[in-house]
Amino acid sequence: MKGRMVFAALMILATALPALGGVGIGPQVGYYKSSDADEGSYLFSGALRLKPIPFLGAEGSINYRKESYYDDAVDVKSWPVMVTGLVYPIPFVYGLAGAGWYNTTFEYNNDLFPDLNGKETTTEMGWHVGAGLEIPLGTGARLAGDVRYVFLDYEFEDLEGKEAADSNFYVITATLFFGG
Repeated sequence: MKGRMVFAALMILATALPALGGVGIGPQVGYYKSSDADEGSYLFSGALRLKPIPFLGAEGSINYRKESYYDDAVDVKSWPVMVTGLVYPIPFVYGLAGAGWYNTTFEYNNDLFPDLNGKETTTEMGWHVGAGLEIPLGTGARLAGDVRYVFLDYEFEDLEGKEAADSNFYVITATLFFGG
């Protein structure tokens, strides 16, 4: 029941957005790679962008990401909630900076780390900077693509026998915004 109510609210919001002007909501996909993660991965999310005046904007997004470290000894799943400020020096190019709250679950391989109880959940703050392009697709839609570098310091020092891993990462995203 809750899922249907959320879906209905999002549909009502999406149909009302063109009347608001400067507000867009839409799906976001991306690719990211933490410096010391075993490999890169894809992320899926939703984003809301506000552009009240032509040269300033703000964006909020909620992502889901999963990555592994130390040859699959640690799986890291996170649900970052990010807030980003946007500056448009020209109408279709923007610079960005912001912060994110990362609700993160670490799942440890019990054979390698029996003292860590298999799983722990923490929250971390991260910061990001980057740049992107925003292209209008006729009336009521925009395509935005950007590259962000995220400063995020996961605490891997507790893993006996493992060097500290660098969890900073870059992310490349594409977002299809519907609305003004």
